[in-house]
Amino acid sequence: MDSILDRFGLDGAIWLLASSLVILLVFLFLSLIFNKLIFPIIIRLTNWTPSDLDTRITRSLKIPLTVGIIILGCYLSLTIPLDLSSSQQNLVNAITSLISLFIGIVAVGSAAGNIFKWYEETIAPKTSTNLDQRLVPLLHRICIALIYALGGLLILDHLNVNISPLIAGLGLGGLSVALALQPTLANLFAGTYVMTEGAVTPGDYIQLEGGVEGYVMDVSWRSTRLQTWTNNMVVIPNSKFAETIITNFQKPAPPVNIYLTCGVSYDSDLYIVEKVCHEVMSAILDQDSNAVKEYGGWFGFESFGESNVNFWVFLQAKDRIASFLLQTTVMQNLHSRFREEGITINYPVRSLQLPFLRISGTDIAFSPERYLPVIEPSAFNICFGDPEKTICPPCSPAPGPMSII
Repeated sequence: MDSILDRFGLDGAIWLLASSLVILLVFLFLSLIFNKLIFPIIIRLTNWTPSDLDTRITRSLKIPLTVGIIILGCYLSLTIPLDLSSSQQNLVNAITSLISLFIGIVAVGSAAGNIFKWYEETIAPKTSTNLDQRLVPLLHRICIALIYALGGLLILDHLNVNISPLIAGLGLGGLSVALALQPTLANLFAGTYVMTEGAVTPGDYIQLEGGVEGYVMDVSWRSTRLQTWTNNMVVIPNSKFAETIITNFQKPAPPVNIYLTCGVSYDSDLYIVEKVCHEVMSAILDQDSNAVKEYGGWFGFESFGESNVNFWVFLQAKDRIASFLLQTTVMQNLHSRFREEGITINYPVRSLQLPFLRISGTDIAFSPERYLPVIEPSAFNICFGDPEKTICPPCSPAPGPMSII
């Protein structure tokens, strides 16, 4: 056997190949032991901690570590037994370092992704707002993109590629894209502000400065959607939404106060009026589920009006929809009790005095500014004051509506 190997010169080559194969098999065996024995022990140790974050990170590193052990075995199987030339050694080193760099980038990206997923699944649902559920996925995608982008630049630099022009080009390209997407970016940053502010959340009933009002359906990165009373959807860009004045009827709490004003005649007994209002509010607070009983009912006289003594009643409804129903109930019950008690709510009274003129013995009320331009002075005399002291010749009445006194 040895003579055959000596004849063909294979004794040394076979020994070297066998040595390389043995080293590779040893590291394959080590990777198998790590995968099947050591790694499960590490996972069980991480399960003892109160948080499962370390377990998630450890699981994300399983494949990169296993592949890393195999790559190390391949590198040692080539460099230890074989007598490589300088150029061959440099080539093996370059390939091994490149693969190791790629595995490291994948490991970092996988670990970062698991950290974000852990936060989304564990922490975000426990927060009081849905801001985390909206913001964290975006940060997750941005972080992963940055990791792989920087990793790609490191790989290019490792391949002796000059990345300075590439970075400069990316900077100019990013500036051009930012200018082109300025409205979109404005909406994006405004959406971030709206969501982080927490002043508006889905389900709130809001009213904008321009008169648009409705229920908030969704607050996204680009726009905010409202559902109006007419069951229509209004889409508002976040850049405009962040600059307008917003009235939120759900904040700081869902209950809505009802301030109702009314007036009774001066002949009414104000003490009886106050008693009736308190009785009506007490009955509503006890029987109507739309009212907040703990808040109570409030009454007060406000002012002496032209025809009535004005007063107000003050209650609180459980939400905005209930406020409309509660206000209707208060008005109906007050009106009914006032009629039973003989309390009068006067109509507005106005006294109107007009100048007059006499035409052919008839006093006619008119507006001088309207009729003077169409009256010929030679035809008749316009009489202000006492009509008995002026004699007016007969004539036709001026055009336009007139009222006979």
